[in-house]
Amino acid sequence: MRRFYALSILCLSLSGLAPAGNAQDYPAKPVRMVVGFPPGGGADVVARQFTPRLSELLGQQVVIDYRSGASGNIALELLAKSPPDGYTLMLTTPTVTVNPALYPNLPYDTLRDFAPVVLVASTVYILVVHPSLPVKSVKDLIALAKARPGELFYSSGGNGAAAHLAGELFNSMSRVRLAHVPYKGVAAALIAVLSGETQVTFASQPTALPHIKQGRLQPLAVTSAKRSSFTPALPSIAEAALPGYETTAWFGILAPAKMPVAITTRLNSEMNRALDRADVKAGFTSQSLESIGGSSEQFSALIKDELAKWRKVVKEAGMRID
Repeated sequence: MRRFYALSILCLSLSGLAPAGNAQDYPAKPVRMVVGFPPGGGADVVARQFTPRLSELLGQQVVIDYRSGASGNIALELLAKSPPDGYTLMLTTPTVTVNPALYPNLPYDTLRDFAPVVLVASTVYILVVHPSLPVKSVKDLIALAKARPGELFYSSGGNGAAAHLAGELFNSMSRVRLAHVPYKGVAAALIAVLSGETQVTFASQPTALPHIKQGRLQPLAVTSAKRSSFTPALPSIAEAALPGYETTAWFGILAPAKMPVAITTRLNSEMNRALDRADVKAGFTSQSLESIGGSSEQFSALIKDELAKWRKVVKEAGMRID
């Protein structure tokens, strides 16, 4: 009988130690990094800059797996259904916090199904107008929009796109009504402003800066909470007129929920080391991206804040996906 109890206790002890042991051995095989958007976009750029250094630090290859479609929902569903063993991760964008407000029946729950690991990088948008518009500041634009309600148009890459969200947040906080005009993609939305077809848009820094330098676009402000190091002469919208205004394009790593804490800790540590590498920072800088890093708790707090913010904006604007 005593042997039976001793054997039982030994088995329970070994069972309790197994997850920690597995975590210590992690990773024992290549890691898949799911990207929910096609090659060539912002998420792809970040993944290609980041994963080679992470592979070196983990001692295993990190393989990019493109699963584009449905505004990232295909990749997010795949991640939610993957084993929480650290071998399937995802480079996500703000869509993980926006889609729950836009789509009524998602196959995942952002807070329940995902474990935030680290915030990798971010970039800002620039509020730009056509040079013919008689405004030189955010306050000028707000005043003109109030004087000409419904007559100023802002373009975006489609319903639910980043510029659409930025515009509706601007409308909500400034209490004006810039009329939204969706186009098929961000390139078409930018061309609309360049041609004068629309007057306003919120363009990414890399795409806007060449046109600003050529005088084809008039910049008013950046969308981050503070000024951008890439355009230090430009105020933030929050600084210029609307305290609390903030929207950025950020990229972070998610894992399936219930991943062992030890694996999350290891990944967060190695990812922060990768983000601190001079070559990674330089690669990001060349794309107007800022290397971020930090704790998994900080990334989790960002996700919770963004979920609440975009739920409110989408509801007030009556936004919908066609």
